[in-house]
Amino acid sequence: MQTRTATVVTAAAAAILLSATGCSNGDSAAAKAPAPSATTSAPTSSPSPSASPTPTPDPVFAVGHLWPFEGTIGAEEVVGNVTVLGYRHKVRSVGSAADESGTPGYVWAALDVKVCSDKGTFLATDQPWTLTYTDGARITPSSTTFDDFPKPAYPFETKLTAGKCVKGNIVFAVPDSPRPSTAAYAPNGLATPREWDLSKS
Repeated sequence: MQTRTATVVTAAAAAILLSATGCSNGDSAAAKAPAPSATTSAPTSSPSPSASPTPTPDPVFAVGHLWPFEGTIGAEEVVGNVTVLGYRHKVRSVGSAADESGTPGYVWAALDVKVCSDKGTFLATDQPWTLTYTDGARITPSSTTFDDFPKPAYPFETKLTAGKCVKGNIVFAVPDSPRPSTAAYAPNGLATPREWDLSKS
């Protein structure tokens, strides 16, 4: 059994990555949209309910869907993509998920993810990933690893350069029931987390 401990260097490196994902294609339009101009006079009539635009909810991607992002780290342009390749529930291990979580009925689950750099260099970590539930609960990756966890394991932290990818399994201690609703990728600096539907996994 191994227990991972985050370092100050890791946190700083993650912040750099987050600034890159925060400038993604999906968010750039909102960032560049002009702010509404102020007015000193009241409107002459009240708008009808149909006149107000209805916000479009962000899509929940299917497993396997590739989400591209782009941004900058310092003066360097960064372009890449992220995807969830699969989810496995009730992963067997010599270690007990119930013991780690301190909650009876917990099991191990593995999320298979892949992150690529098409241009630029950035750090990829498992910290932005969570499993979400319909009741609002969110579960973060396990801080403990066992030798029999699914391979390859997604690294705690790795540097990606142009043309390189990192792929692997992130293990979570989760309730046996219910199963998670989505896998969320939510680095700091990304205005809206990106989610993949796990209901059919």
